[in-house]
Amino acid sequence: MNLYGGEVNKLIEELSSLPGIGSKSAQRLAFHLIGLPEEKVERIAGAMVNARKNVRYCSCCYTLTDSEICPICKNPKRDKSVIMVVETPRDLAAYEKTGRYEGVYHVLHGAISPMLGIGPNDIKLKELIKRLEGDVKEVIIATNSSLEGETTAMYISKLIKPTGIKVSRIASGVPVGGDLEYIDEVTLLRALEGRVEL
Repeated sequence: MNLYGGEVNKLIEELSSLPGIGSKSAQRLAFHLIGLPEEKVERIAGAMVNARKNVRYCSCCYTLTDSEICPICKNPKRDKSVIMVVETPRDLAAYEKTGRYEGVYHVLHGAISPMLGIGPNDIKLKELIKRLEGDVKEVIIATNSSLEGETTAMYISKLIKPTGIKVSRIASGVPVGGDLEYIDEVTLLRALEGRVEL
């Protein structure tokens, strides 16, 4: 049903194609954007276009950044001998919110899922193994507590254990089937502090 005309409907349609945005939220956002001063809308649109053009993967940990190496990897105060392996940059951000983890990260950009045709070569595992050639003492596996996350954790553990590097898994406290980005900082911190060696 065409209530507002083509341009408004097109904006609502584009906004509703974003993850987590239903038709009502898209309509609310569209009306909000239309009500803003034109220069504010141009700044928002420009920020989106610039982010899409300039954001890339960190050449070390593979999180999103607008420079060759992300601020976490550049930070000389971070303990580079401890690497936490996460599935997505959102999971990294969730752990950073705790303010207590002082190591570095490795972002896999997915998890092993034979059902979806995602194998070890489809995520950033080779890059993780390459990083282990440096002075690494521990790898903390912080993949989600889903079937895919557990499968990935076991696969990584089997790859790393023969090298003599300590491999640990975040402790329970993170609900099974839960995504790290939605879990509160206290639960994440307990999971990190209660990790167990695999």
